[in-house]
Amino acid sequence: MNEMSIDRCKMPITIILADDDPDDQLLVKEAFSDNCSCIKLLFVDNGQELLDYLNDVIILPGLILLDINMPKLGGIEALDQIKRTPKLVNIPIIIFSTSSGKDIILESYCKGANSFITKPYSFDMLKDIIDTVSKYWCNIVMLPDTLCPIKEETV
Repeated sequence: MNEMSIDRCKMPITIILADDDPDDQLLVKEAFSDNCSCIKLLFVDNGQELLDYLNDVIILPGLILLDINMPKLGGIEALDQIKRTPKLVNIPIIIFSTSSGKDIILESYCKGANSFITKPYSFDMLKDIIDTVSKYWCNIVMLPDTLCPIKEETV
């Protein structure tokens, strides 16, 4: 897992990008690097790697950017598993994919996605999207200090 920290923003947040394309990972890293701070950006290559990370980590991320088309476990399947897991259900998830069909958008929202963004075809458009996402998730919305998992009761 690669990681990058930036120190300029009001609210610290960990963001995970789950995307198997190293070029997309690099572009997203570059787009984030110029505009936001206090972001810890992590990268995983597929849905299974994302689930493994989420199940092992103590402090959950504040946001997941999730591609749909990935090997091992795709984004829709990972989204479904995350939203069915009590300790993970409250993590905000943005689907971030080249797919843009009405059916896949509907399925994403039905399975619990908080937003659906189609990957742009230019870096300038990507920067605009990342600027907006960064401002919203770092400076506008209120998130708890950590997205604490829901305690599971034992009987």
